[in-house]
Parts: sequence; structure tokens; C-alpha cells
Amino acid sequence: MGLRGERVVVIGGTAGIGFAVAEAAAREGADVVVASRRQESVDAALQRLPEGAEGYVLDATDEDAVRTFFGHLGGLDHLVYTAGESLLLEGLAAQDLARARRFLDTRLWGAYSAVKYGAPSIRKGGSVVLTTGTAGRRPMPGTSVAASLCGAMESLTRALALELAPLRVNAVSPGVVRTELWRDLPEREREGLYTSSAGSLPVGRVGEPADVAEAYVYLMRGGYTTGSVVVVDGGGVLI
Repeated sequence: MGLRGERVVVIGGTAGIGFAVAEAAAREGADVVVASRRQESVDAALQRLPEGAEGYVLDATDEDAVRTFFGHLGGLDHLVYTAGESLLLEGLAAQDLARARRFLDTRLWGAYSAVKYGAPSIRKGGSVVLTTGTAGRRPMPGTSVAASLCGAMESLTRALALELAPLRVNAVSPGVVRTELWRDLPEREREGLYTSSAGSLPVGRVGEPADVAEAYVYLMRGGYTTGSVVVVDGGGVLI
């Protein structure tokens, strides 16, 4: 049930939730590989991860690059996809469609491409863990793009769990988590969001990346779980 000696590849694994997943997997004894778009992010992550971790520069929206990456990588046991740009929080009338497409390219089509080219290298008993969000279940004004993405990722998870069986495919759905994904909000507005969210959540606080990473580790270890979406949101979907 553990991850000791298994190879875990985290695309988007140099910051936020992805880095927390890489750290958690390494603590479980896994051999960790992280990939991100920027070399400086990869270098910084490797300085903080245990010796032996691997890091690569990868643009998840470049299909040829993704194909080449997995072709050179060799065998793996678990593929985790957490890559994503800053959250899009704009009303429909103000939405820049080009930016919305880029958002979906990274989060949806990047994940699709990673599974397409990575799944053949996953060893028996391995898994894929994707990332969605609670906006699909609890949308708010200004979240139409994010909500659309989340709905698509949940459906993709279930479809791939059937198509790729017995390879297990699951997803994690975080709520409000204190990560770089909120960096486009002005600091005062961002801190106000954290404060108001904490006050409304049953757990009384917003999430930290390490909170969410535990769900990814569970889904990698849980050999009887597939086609599932695990919500980690402090009870947000209840209120």
C-alpha cells in the first residue's frame, strides 16, 4: 500500500499543490520526478526535494514536447497532473476568450495529452491522479471558465477510468487553498478572500497545499479506488 520504490511523476510539481504532492510522495519513499514550464522553478523545487529527485522543463500545452518527455522518461508507477495557470475570475462579458482558451489548454488538454502519452509507461498497479476543483459543483458569478473546466475534468476522469482499466484514474477536487493560483488577485483582495472563506467553512480555515496532497497520496496507494473524485475543501460544498 505504500509508495516506497515507486516512481511518481508530478507535472506541475514545482509549486503549490503539485510540489506538496511531490514532497509527500518522497516522504513515502517514492522516487519523484517533477516537471514544470520554467527552468528556475524546476531548479528551486529540486533544491527543496530529497536528493535523487529528478526535474525537467516541460510545456504541457506542447503535444510534441509531452510525447518526447514520456518517450525519454521510461517506466513510472503514478502520474499526477496539477499544472495550471492562475485562476480565471471574470464575468462572461469581460472574459478574454483567448486567455480562457489558454487556461483550458493547460488544465484540460495538457492533462489529456499527459495521460495519452504517459499511460502506456505506467506499470501494473499504477495510477493517474488528475486535478479538478469545486467550482464545477458550487459555481459562483465570475467562475464560468473554471466551472466548465471542473465539470470537464470530472467527466474525463470517469471516462478514462473505464477506457484505461485496470489502470486506475482518479481526481482530487480542492476548495480554497492558499497557493500561487490566486496571485493575480491584489494582495488585499486575496487576503480578504482567505479570511471570508475561513469564516464560512466548517473547519474554520482555508486549506494549505499539504492538506490536499494527502488526497493524492491516498489515491496513488488506494488499489481499490478508480473513477473517483475526492473533494478536499474544508466542507465548502456543504454551505
